[in-house]
Amino acid sequence: MKKILLSFILLLAGFAYNNAVAANVDTVETFSQVMNKKIKAVVITPGNYKSQKNFPVIYLLHGHGGNYAGWINSVPALKDLSDQHQLIYVCPDGNVSSWYFDSPLLPEWRYETYVSKELVNWIDSKYKTIKNRNARGITGLSMGGHGALYLAIKHQDIFGVAGSMSGGVDFRPFPKNWKIAEKLGEYETHKKNWDENTVINMVSQIQPGLKLMIDCGFEDFFYPVNEALHAVLLANKISHDYITKPGKHNWDYWKEAIYYQTLFMDRNFIR
Repeated sequence: MKKILLSFILLLAGFAYNNAVAANVDTVETFSQVMNKKIKAVVITPGNYKSQKNFPVIYLLHGHGGNYAGWINSVPALKDLSDQHQLIYVCPDGNVSSWYFDSPLLPEWRYETYVSKELVNWIDSKYKTIKNRNARGITGLSMGGHGALYLAIKHQDIFGVAGSMSGGVDFRPFPKNWKIAEKLGEYETHKKNWDENTVINMVSQIQPGLKLMIDCGFEDFFYPVNEALHAVLLANKISHDYITKPGKHNWDYWKEAIYYQTLFMDRNFIR
């Protein structure tokens, strides 16, 4: 009887502890000076956030048609991953079709500047973060996979680890899709804009020290451009992890992929 009672007490204590340290999900509103508008983001902090000093951060970008809440709504397990790996996730709103660059045609379209500078500075000022590129990662799916690599390559002083899941890492084969032409101009008349803002053409800018992980299912319509990026990275002797396996362009794939991305980043973060 005493053993049963003790076991029950321990079970209750464990339940109380697990619930007490559950990760916290906040929706915050930031203001972009460069775009003169308010933008929301989801911030996930581990359950013991108040008891620890500082945490590394993963910026997690959504895909075309998505928003800041897409990741946490589709993958609630992010809360468990935040606790397990002792890190903060930040899921910004990148508009439904930003592609996370600053438009050379539209001065008001500056999502590169917003995410890489304004949002990072805001998060570092409001949360207990490790303010070092080697404790700051960025990844995303589809449009967000392109955005993560794009921002990391252009801002290697800000991000030390970057990943992509089913990323549109070369969008030139899709000149009529996803409203890209609205920000870069039509491909036929603004080819330079397209060439300069697609990830596969930015490989020469990668410096030693940027840790990269690329993941794409071989049933995905972006698989050929990911294979091409992998080949270019190999040809340029740029170290990177590359994962491909059965999978399509959907949440079934990304729900699994985020586990590998988070583990990769955690292993490369300084503490």
